[in-house]
Amino acid sequence: MNNVVSTDILSVAIIGNPNAGKSSLFNALTGMRQKVANYPGVTVEKKEGRILLNDGSEVTLIDLPGIYSLTANSPDEIIAVNALFGLIEDTPQPDVVICVVDATNIERNLYLVSQIIDYHIPTVVALNMMDIAEQQGISINEKKLSEELGIPVIPTVANKAIGIEELKSAIIQKSYRANTRRWKLPPALDTEWDELQKMLQKEYDFSEPRALHEAMILLSSSGNLDEYRSRFQNNIIEHVSKVHQKLEFLGIDCQSAFIEARYEWIKKICEQTVRSPKQKNVSFSDKLDRILTHKFWGFAIFLMLMALMFQAIFSWATVPMDYINSGFDWLGVQITHILPAGDLQHLLVNGILGGVGAVVAFLPQILFLFLFLGLLEDTGYMARAAFIMDRVMRKVGLHGKSFIPLLSSFACAIPAIMATRTIENRKDRLVTMLVAPLMSCSARLPVYTLLIGAFIPHRMILGFFSLPGLTMIGLYLFGMIVALLMAWLFKKTLLTGDTPAFIMELPAYKMPSLRSVLLQMWERSMLFLKRAGTFILGVSIILWFLATYPKTDQGSSADQLEHSFAGQTGHIIEPLIKPLGFDWKIGIGLIASLLQREVFVSTMGTIYNIKDTDHNEGLLSLRQHLEQDADPVTGKPTFTILTAICLMVYYALAMQCFSTVAVMKRETNGWKWPFFQLAYMTGLAYTTTFIVYRIGLWIMQI
Repeated sequence: MNNVVSTDILSVAIIGNPNAGKSSLFNALTGMRQKVANYPGVTVEKKEGRILLNDGSEVTLIDLPGIYSLTANSPDEIIAVNALFGLIEDTPQPDVVICVVDATNIERNLYLVSQIIDYHIPTVVALNMMDIAEQQGISINEKKLSEELGIPVIPTVANKAIGIEELKSAIIQKSYRANTRRWKLPPALDTEWDELQKMLQKEYDFSEPRALHEAMILLSSSGNLDEYRSRFQNNIIEHVSKVHQKLEFLGIDCQSAFIEARYEWIKKICEQTVRSPKQKNVSFSDKLDRILTHKFWGFAIFLMLMALMFQAIFSWATVPMDYINSGFDWLGVQITHILPAGDLQHLLVNGILGGVGAVVAFLPQILFLFLFLGLLEDTGYMARAAFIMDRVMRKVGLHGKSFIPLLSSFACAIPAIMATRTIENRKDRLVTMLVAPLMSCSARLPVYTLLIGAFIPHRMILGFFSLPGLTMIGLYLFGMIVALLMAWLFKKTLLTGDTPAFIMELPAYKMPSLRSVLLQMWERSMLFLKRAGTFILGVSIILWFLATYPKTDQGSSADQLEHSFAGQTGHIIEPLIKPLGFDWKIGIGLIASLLQREVFVSTMGTIYNIKDTDHNEGLLSLRQHLEQDADPVTGKPTFTILTAICLMVYYALAMQCFSTVAVMKRETNGWKWPFFQLAYMTGLAYTTTFIVYRIGLWIMQI
């Protein structure tokens, strides 16, 4: 759904290089007054919030994607440029731009600032991470820097909320802008740039800033104008082609001339405003990196951190999960006391509470997952993880930049697929998108936890790790290994190509902002609860109906379930899944969870509550239901350790998420690759589960 922003409210855009602390500053300014959606027509995330300024007025703050320049190549850069020029539906052109600059790397960060102020947009520089700059012995004269740039420069430490009030005051004075360009081009190029700008304004009615930008892009195209023929008329293309020939004859390289001219001006500014220690001491970050990016110890520490994360997710969340389960149990009992026996009571207790409650109980684990991921990202360690894994990724034909989306798949495959936009090589990007859903996402957590808690014995290993925790770690490592193997296969067959060089900036380590991490946890938990309160609620109600009707006059509730619409469907597909060790009840869960994986838990909750309506004790204890369920004919347990392992393997590899398929369609501009992804993951899940089941049966017979 598109965001509708009132044009009566001042609009402020926040932009900056990746790792400059832009998200921390956004959170410090907006707090809880923020919401996340997507820009219309694309999967690029749109984050906006409200700020209350010192004069009592309210401002809409839009968080633009982190980019290095306005030379738009990737979807992120295109969104940022279009937003600055007011070309996005329901997103007004910003009245003010806050450009976040990393004080420890000011020369590179000022390149983006120089581009923005060229377009005469009122701009304020937030000189962020001043505390880290001081620790490194860097001294910045912000008043002199402000004079040289011609715009306000506000020192900030976003994760400590330092400089926030001063930044709000600067926003109020929105008349600040640099009126003249202060860096110089070769005269011949300057003249051609001015002439082309006027042509574009006349032909397309562009604003002056946009015409300036488009003219610069055309002149910087190094003579390759084919990609612009769909956007500009032939007379413009022919004119630019002649200009390229003329400037080439004069010995002017248009592409490098714009870059060199900006950096020459920026260098002079830095010489006047920035003082760095002559003898550069080894920083704390450098000392730490000697260990954390070490060829052996770095990889070992990374694996230990991952093990600690998943062990904690399983262990620490147990107590709050038990409280949530007890709460739903209590609520179910109260409903049975208030409402008379009948379909309404049955729906509320066995359908809605049994389904939704079974999923909501796993909220603590979701929160712990995002707590750990937020801390890793906010400290700067996530970039090191990509650097460490580059050695592994190169062996499968990718590089470390692909690992960032894969690591974020632990949270959700959808933003992970969107994050592949930073990968320049099309084939590498496509391979990363194809294997990203194999990484175990947060939607698998409820399935894993339910089955591990019910069937994996609680034993301590080495006095610290528990067997259930190690099982959880094993599932995540299993998904990661399979993803890397499939990436290697795709790079050797369908999407062959050379592995590009990996160049990545490692940001300085910093103390994480608890505020930012908690805000991220709040956002994700609200999305999880919203999904549980809408989609999963709807599925639970539909499933209750399918598992309750048509009613039979005779037989137990278990017989009723078998003869219901859901039971009949389960029996139809049972021959297909029987080779995997699954029965018809599991089949219902597999079908229901095609849309979203965690629906399997709510489905099992609904089915077993309906099946055991004759027994009121432990009405909502789904783990006990699974442990005690047995085949009515043979008396053998429906669920065993082998069944649980096979189910976890299946869910680790199967797609089971149509939202991911939809995002793949949008990112690849067609249905070819989404259908291929759905087919190969389903086939991989079925085949692997079949093999695991057969091996398990063989071991049990020995």
